[in-house]
Amino acid sequence: MAFSVSSAMLSTDDTMQEAFVFPKFVVMGHRGFGMNMLQSPDEKMKAIKENSILSFNVAADFPIDFIEFDVQVTRDGCPVIFHDNFIYTQEQGVIIEKRVTEMALHEFISYGPQKDGANVNPMFRKIKDGRIFQWKVAKDDFLCTLKDAFVKVKRSQGFNIELKFDDNIVYGEEELSQTLENILKVVDEHAENRPIIFSSFHPDAARLIRKLQISYPVFFLTNGGCEIYTDVRRNSLDEAIKICKEGGLQGIVSEAKAILGTPNAVTLVKDSKLSLISYGQLKYIDNILLVFILWFCISSLLYFILKRIIFNDFSNVVEVVYLQYMMGVEGVIVDMVMEISEAIASIEVRNEEDDEEDDGRKCLILMGEESKKVRISNDAIAFLTKFVPKTTLFVQQ
Repeated sequence: MAFSVSSAMLSTDDTMQEAFVFPKFVVMGHRGFGMNMLQSPDEKMKAIKENSILSFNVAADFPIDFIEFDVQVTRDGCPVIFHDNFIYTQEQGVIIEKRVTEMALHEFISYGPQKDGANVNPMFRKIKDGRIFQWKVAKDDFLCTLKDAFVKVKRSQGFNIELKFDDNIVYGEEELSQTLENILKVVDEHAENRPIIFSSFHPDAARLIRKLQISYPVFFLTNGGCEIYTDVRRNSLDEAIKICKEGGLQGIVSEAKAILGTPNAVTLVKDSKLSLISYGQLKYIDNILLVFILWFCISSLLYFILKRIIFNDFSNVVEVVYLQYMMGVEGVIVDMVMEISEAIASIEVRNEEDDEEDDGRKCLILMGEESKKVRISNDAIAFLTKFVPKTTLFVQQ
């Protein structure tokens, strides 16, 4: 890694805390090389087992800055890496569910492929619409612990450790503290000089991990109102900013659609001395409107950006990632690690002086062999944000 995130960049006095700023635009691999969508016809979404050592190391071979993964703690106090609240398996032909945090470590690691080549306990995944799929991927791997990740993933690779909690459970402070202390014990023993940030959708967990340590930045995860929760603190960017300021957190990880849907979102976050990175998907738009937009934008880079917004995963297409960079977003969490990291690495941006009659930002953008000189102004960015769908299509947590 070319940079570090450590206590040297933070203030112990939350009221006087300086803004945390990544020294470069960062790309983070979602659950390693990308999440598994078992229901998807796209084989890329079922290539490598998510949240596995194999996935982390494959992602680390590309020019990314961090891998993002989900951590829970087993009944016997071991931090393990797994996204879902439940593991689904099959016993005597019946699908049953087992909560990860209620299992001991030995039971947790007994699911999926085993080091002796057996696969005694098959794994299934239940998706949001209730359907259940067998967890089949092209390249499977063992379930792993947080310690495994520190020991087996190259030490220069940054970790974005998401502290995972069940939305449907009310946790007391003592329970949260015990869980976070188990995680911090592993981090303290194995982190060495590895760049690390913590993140969580749980407001109290995010604030508590900040109280328990000051060595690593803490980011609050939010979908910015794309879904509504009982806990109002999770329902808007304004609430996210409030949580960060009150708890001394360093930044926000927001659903990308929420950023585009709030024209002054980046300004609000920056004025609060917070960093901002994004995640998420955005896919559909009215076809009639599409014809007009493409005709209007046909001769500029906006054509390519709009085309990607309409047809592809928002945070997984280089032109749209670049749009976020222009808006002031400091990094993205992506599933298409290979495509995005290599494209971002190949982009060269040369800022030029603005014309006297134009306040816009003019850049020479070089993308591989193709180069275009384009003028991207605040008006152009505002134009693009008008076409963000207002309804939630998919939220990944």
